[in-house]
Amino acid sequence: MAKPEKPDKKPVAAKEGPAVAGGKKVTSKTGAEIRGIVRIAGRDLKGEMPLGRALSRVKGIGERLGPVITDVVARELHVPVDMYVGELSEEQIERIETIMGEPQKHGVPSWMLNRRKDTETGVDKHLIGANLTFTIQQDIEREKNVNSWRGYRHNYGQKVRGQHTRTTGRQGMTVGVLRKAVLAKQGAAQAPASGAPAAAPAKKEEKK
Repeated sequence: MAKPEKPDKKPVAAKEGPAVAGGKKVTSKTGAEIRGIVRIAGRDLKGEMPLGRALSRVKGIGERLGPVITDVVARELHVPVDMYVGELSEEQIERIETIMGEPQKHGVPSWMLNRRKDTETGVDKHLIGANLTFTIQQDIEREKNVNSWRGYRHNYGQKVRGQHTRTTGRQGMTVGVLRKAVLAKQGAAQAPASGAPAAAPAKKEEKK
């Protein structure tokens, strides 16, 4: 008797999720396509990252100001807080960068800004991305030029904010147990040049 033929198996459809590896298209819960990389304020962010977590990764925002900016963006752009940044359009991204650059105009209190009473303008403002990095470098150079204590510490690569330096931040030759051996070698090297006998290394006293 001939064996009955087995029915052909139907191909199993691939499950759709928020993130699919291998260069495939990524879709959100609503079915919209998500971009893989989104650039916000000079920072490349993964498209499947939630809005709140993504904005906290931008330099100058952080974990404290991030939730506040996220609420402002959700209110101004009429978008959900937990949406993926890959769903944002270019116009929405530009609006988000404007909000992050001037948060005080959107109800954020001034004590949360990172540049209060600017030295040049005297006004409170908030800096993000490359502008923040450049301004910090300019502040350090100004401290060096006026030869302040902070500038002096910056020049020599030492701690600036009053930290201990006996056990941390040590650079160059190790100071400690090896210091006696180094001084003994220096004394032996200088003795032939001056004609004086080299000082004998001190011996440890024997315990009785």
